[in-house]
Amino acid sequence: MPATLKDVAERAGVSRSAVSRTFTDGASVSAKMRRKVEKAAAELGYSPNALASSLTTGRTKLIGLVSNNFHNPIFLEVFDLFTRGLQERGLRPLLVNLSNETEPDSSVRMLRQYSVDGVVVASSTLPPAFAMAFRDAGIPVVHSFGRLSGAPQVHVVGIDNVEAGRLAARELAARGYGRVAMLAGPESATSTQDRLAGFLEEMALHPEIAVSHSFASAYSFRAGRTEMQALLAQGPAEAYFCGDDVLSIGALSAVRDAGLRVPEDIGLIGLNDMEMAGWENIDLTTIRQPIQQIIRSSVELVVAMLAEPDRYPEARLFPCTVVERGTLRPRP
Repeated sequence: MPATLKDVAERAGVSRSAVSRTFTDGASVSAKMRRKVEKAAAELGYSPNALASSLTTGRTKLIGLVSNNFHNPIFLEVFDLFTRGLQERGLRPLLVNLSNETEPDSSVRMLRQYSVDGVVVASSTLPPAFAMAFRDAGIPVVHSFGRLSGAPQVHVVGIDNVEAGRLAARELAARGYGRVAMLAGPESATSTQDRLAGFLEEMALHPEIAVSHSFASAYSFRAGRTEMQALLAQGPAEAYFCGDDVLSIGALSAVRDAGLRVPEDIGLIGLNDMEMAGWENIDLTTIRQPIQQIIRSSVELVVAMLAEPDRYPEARLFPCTVVERGTLRPRP
């Protein structure tokens, strides 16, 4: 049988409450008492029971990590960074896969049942109201990769997607393309709407350039490939801003299968700079979203909210940069 709190108390010659306080963050216990208890625990191989501790402290240290696009390879990196960042701070992530859900009710209900201490909504496609549902349920929440707002109702950490669209448009204009288009993500996604708005706004400054746009059904390889196949059949543009890297890689596959060359015949620029974008057989020119900084900042906010639940909501935005590779013609 594993050692219990009672066993440690008897070995150390102290009360059970002294053992409990020793293993409770922030509890008052003298240095001498701590040494005695920790020595006894080490000799017995005792580990505190996290569930029992939560009954004492009222804190589970569980953080719900909610997302809705597990098919996008970028989220392998996102989940890796989030789970490690939370665990390094003594917190335990609880993953929630929304699949095709867009309403927050069932997620709020489930996470309340698990008594999570906080929630991270990790999605660039869900509307602000989704994260606000957790706030309204009394659960501290951070919306990572969320939509920019001048007066946020919850903590938002991410990029300015409108500006990212402008940046892509400026790159295509600077390289002398005469017919450009945006192969966007799903039309209902907030990231799609904002990136397209910025792209069209910037392109309006270049009336000499013909501009069009279309929507893929999802942020996925298959959706990007399918949409580019349809565009090629209609007569393609000279260059495309794709809504994210995985769409770009799907589009690249369709272009090459049609016997066309990138960037000689068609140029492509993506967004995210996920790991596979730099693989030699892809070599995608893209706009880098600083994912590590976004996640680090999100975790910092989660920790801060646990200490200060009424902390005033803030928006933390990080700049994007162009990563030059091989899918756009060079600047003149």
